[in-house]
Amino acid sequence: MDAPAAPEPTIDLAGQVALVTGASSGLGRRFAILLAANGARVVATGRRIERLDDVATEITDAGGVCLPLQLDVTDADQLAAVVGAAETQLGAVQILVNNAGIPDAQYATKMPLELIDQVLDTNLRAPYVLSCEVARRLIELELPGRIVNVSSVGGFHYSGGGAALYSITKAGVNRLTETLAVEWSRFGINVNAIAPGLFASEMSDGMIERMGDLTRHFPRKRIGQPENLDSTLLYLVSPASEMVTGTIIKVDDGQGGR
Repeated sequence: MDAPAAPEPTIDLAGQVALVTGASSGLGRRFAILLAANGARVVATGRRIERLDDVATEITDAGGVCLPLQLDVTDADQLAAVVGAAETQLGAVQILVNNAGIPDAQYATKMPLELIDQVLDTNLRAPYVLSCEVARRLIELELPGRIVNVSSVGGFHYSGGGAALYSITKAGVNRLTETLAVEWSRFGINVNAIAPGLFASEMSDGMIERMGDLTRHFPRKRIGQPENLDSTLLYLVSPASEMVTGTIIKVDDGQGGR
């Protein structure tokens, strides 16, 4: 079954700066281009600067503004520095999309310590540190903000086929979302999360290569396309979700069961 055509929602993000992690490919690339198309000045971050340059070119050719900044989210010093650079060059970051993440695809007892640290640092520590850095600056400036964390249905369900730590980190992202939403609500900073099922990306391509056609297990026999998340992301950064904070929205096409 083919994925449904994505709607083309439009909101006005003019005057706002949006920082997206993991923007060199997949969902992050789509999010950066989408936010720019709706008027935000976008800071596209990731490890592969040449790919970020391609994203920036696509955005600027379409009339938008994009600042590509190389970032290794496992380096806490870089997390603080990239927010400072974004603020200096474009203005205070009022929209943060914590998208960067990696799978582990191994059974728990088979994971080397180096990989354990990498998964924890990328998927859980980085969103926490970066969210705190953005929120601290917004609180000092008395500005509202929107933080959107990319979780996963794996944070709610684990079938035992490997990637236990990935599931643990995404459950942590869910709780991070809920707790920081409470802590920062009085400052006008909304913190929410999107929990996708299996969507087309470099990460999912690797999973399918290792495990075969995963869609055979899904009720609709398909995976999502990045554009199918457009309306959810735009809702969470728009005035329409003013009273929505601490919420995790599943977008999984029924893949994860209930």
